[in-house]
Amino acid sequence: MSQISLDRRRFLESMAAAGIAAGAAPRAFAIGGKVAKSSRGGRDRKRQCPQSETQPSEAGVLQRGRARGRTDEGGDRPVDAAVVGAHLLEDDPYETGVGLGGLPNAEGVVELDSSVMDGSEHRAGAVGALRNIQNPSAVALAVMRRTNHLFLVSEGALRFAKDLGFKEVDLLTPESRKVWLEWRSKLSKDDNYLEESEGGPTSPAVKMPPLGTVHISCWDGKGHVGGCTSTSGLAWKIPGRVGDSPIIGAGLFADDAAGTAGSTGRGESNILVSGAHTIVEQMRAGRSPEEACLEALKRVADTCEKRLRRADGKPDFNLAYYAIRSDGEYGSAILWDRYREGAFAVCDSKGPRHEKTASVYQE
Repeated sequence: MSQISLDRRRFLESMAAAGIAAGAAPRAFAIGGKVAKSSRGGRDRKRQCPQSETQPSEAGVLQRGRARGRTDEGGDRPVDAAVVGAHLLEDDPYETGVGLGGLPNAEGVVELDSSVMDGSEHRAGAVGALRNIQNPSAVALAVMRRTNHLFLVSEGALRFAKDLGFKEVDLLTPESRKVWLEWRSKLSKDDNYLEESEGGPTSPAVKMPPLGTVHISCWDGKGHVGGCTSTSGLAWKIPGRVGDSPIIGAGLFADDAAGTAGSTGRGESNILVSGAHTIVEQMRAGRSPEEACLEALKRVADTCEKRLRRADGKPDFNLAYYAIRSDGEYGSAILWDRYREGAFAVCDSKGPRHEKTASVYQE
């Protein structure tokens, strides 16, 4: 079986030390995502872990934890640590943007997407529209390590997971089902999944649907990087919709020679600019992680469709990027500095904390 062996207590007790696995060198983490509810409440180049998008629960995870990222294949790399970190949120039924308890598609079915990438070996794995498996990140890791493929979707991804011993579970919790039923009760025969208007989408079926994703990037203090992105995707999506999270180069990219990056937010807009790959290439060219994230966001703003713009011409959605350069420098940027999305969590030898996220627009 290719599942991750996760000692949750040991993970939670000492991740603040920024170490993974027994005797491992200090590692860096970047954990992020607009994770709705949770039951958990300066830079050091040798020990750092930036975490992304904004819930205080994420900093708490970093403060209480250590990763023991070990797989049956003997993996002990930044990518393994990233997957172990993703499990903490995928396993929490109160995190409605990932794994168990994720908000469902339009038919009330939870479909999960995830990707992993190893910057040392330039290998990756991903799954999309995966149903009934609680840890899509572990399945993505198995795709990378156990197959000659990169991306498995839907029924094929489920069969692959079951063949490796992953157990099917009902991912729709009573809480998520209640929210879905409330959304469904407001639908009408006039709703449209694509409605043009000057101020952006206006159909109740599509306006401001909940988002939720976790992105984790890791750096090991020796220049090796890896990452994982996991999500239940856009709530109430058309069944089969796949966003940016499992797409290598969009929701995640890693290369030891330059760094690693990932995203949370409106996936379709990120796919169109190959956001994560764009950021890594910007860092390769000498830009700082924050500068690289801002550059990618400006491309998103410049290419955004008219129907997705506000009356003043600015994008009417949010998107955030997180990055670690191969020398350990980290940074983050977001389109709009508003709500609680204007910070990302960092954990290094100084302990866990939130740091301000750079933004293109302020409100």
